[in-house]
Amino acid sequence: MWSFGVSDAFRLLVAARLLAAFFSNISDCDETFNYWEPTHYLMYGTGFQTWEYSPVFAVRSYAYLLMHTIPGEIIRLLTDNKIAIFYGVRCCLGVVSALCETYLYRSVLPVFGRSVARLLLAFLLFGSGMFISSTAYLPSSFSMYCVMVSTGAWLSGNLPLAVFAIAMATIIGWPFAAALGLPLAVDIIVCKKDVWGFIRWSCLSAVATLVPTAVIDYYFYRKFVVASMNIVLYNVFGKGGPELYGVEPWTYYFVNGFLNFNIVFLLGMMSAVIWVIHLVSVRRQKSVSDGVTSASWKCLAPLYIWIAIFFTRPHKEERFLFPVYPLICLAAAVSLHNLLEVLDKVGRAWQLLRPFLSSLRVVKYAVVTMFVLLSISRSLALFKGYHAPLELYGQLYKHTQTTQLSQNRPYNVCIGKEWYRFTSNFFVHSDRIQVQFIRSSFRGQLPKHYGHATWIMPSEMNDMNREEPGRYVDVSKCQYIVDWDNRAASVDEPNYSLATTEWKVVASAPFLDAGRSSSLYRAFYVPGLSEDTTVYGSYNLLQQITAQ
Repeated sequence: MWSFGVSDAFRLLVAARLLAAFFSNISDCDETFNYWEPTHYLMYGTGFQTWEYSPVFAVRSYAYLLMHTIPGEIIRLLTDNKIAIFYGVRCCLGVVSALCETYLYRSVLPVFGRSVARLLLAFLLFGSGMFISSTAYLPSSFSMYCVMVSTGAWLSGNLPLAVFAIAMATIIGWPFAAALGLPLAVDIIVCKKDVWGFIRWSCLSAVATLVPTAVIDYYFYRKFVVASMNIVLYNVFGKGGPELYGVEPWTYYFVNGFLNFNIVFLLGMMSAVIWVIHLVSVRRQKSVSDGVTSASWKCLAPLYIWIAIFFTRPHKEERFLFPVYPLICLAAAVSLHNLLEVLDKVGRAWQLLRPFLSSLRVVKYAVVTMFVLLSISRSLALFKGYHAPLELYGQLYKHTQTTQLSQNRPYNVCIGKEWYRFTSNFFVHSDRIQVQFIRSSFRGQLPKHYGHATWIMPSEMNDMNREEPGRYVDVSKCQYIVDWDNRAASVDEPNYSLATTEWKVVASAPFLDAGRSSSLYRAFYVPGLSEDTTVYGSYNLLQQITAQ
């Protein structure tokens, strides 16, 4: 029974995360407008501001932004290329994720054994969900890092670190991550009967995380703010709440989970049932230690608490599951190992099944191989189908960098129906180039440009997702437009690419037209078949013909 050494596992994970840093998409406009944009403002003085950063509402913390701004500024000392800074920060996130994943792997090895540890490493390395979440600039990804550290520390018996990591996930990351600490609290208070220890560690962790964030946010908002508390108040007790931003059917997370983890997601969801079957059939023969049994519920309880909370909410988003992605991988690894042990015991009890025992190892390898192939197929499909915005805005950066622009006026790059795929001002070369919104069929609230200071009360901001008409400029003021030519057009969303007398295409990238493509082959890339069953439009950078 071999396993990768900790240093080897770290090298593999770093390689996987650096690939994600360069090739994963920005899959959520919240990442752009709530994190990359205010970070760009802190570094360069320009960027978009959402209502969440208005001092009136203050539901986002600048402390979390500073954790990413600092490495950004260090990279800025080495290069003035903003795209390089963008990818440099992403690489930093990838390395942090790899460190946390390695710590979890190291903690699993002595508790569950090498077989489970190897499976966990494979699931972390190749899972499309980890490919997406590991380098995403989102508090849910930060919470995921902390949950891996907390779980690893809990399994290793380092309870103060486990509590502190959950406090970090809650106060600096995402406040709802506190729910993942409930089983840890039960273990310390009820099982270990260390009430005073839990109180002491919790208070110290709260002070160590809350005080610095409050001081930082006081500087930026010019008032006392506990952003994590404001998020909870808005989402749980607010007038409109998260449902203002859309609701999804109950099947959403099941479909999304299968796409991101395929077989591993199914094993993770069934982990409690498999664990009970394994406990009944194998524990009866006293072949399972109390330590493994205890460790199993430590992995399963937080996962099922998260499922109970978020699977039942009307408003669902992929990033809401990021904190438990590693727990899904760990639960699946334990489940597959347990399932094979149960089959082994059944086979030994039933003489007719004994010839099949030798094939159990083949079953495990088949499951892992299928998972790896489906995961690579999914990650390739995401890259090939939806990487066009990052590619096109990179071309915008190069175009404006090499083109002689007039020094006498600003240039507007306008986005309409493609506003939510904007990659951030890190892909805009000069401060003389401003990104503006033009009218589309979207009727919600768009962000606006930051004022001169973060504590200024911005006008035309609301927390009800009401449209603010002042966000738009007339298309005649646009020197460039980023638009997707999918051969569709309406009054609010003209196909500017077809207006060849007014606009010319200066850069283009293929972008998947999901509505006209096979649902299977757009979700999973299959060479030879996906090309024949998927349809692509052109993601275009258009320049006004009269613009100079």
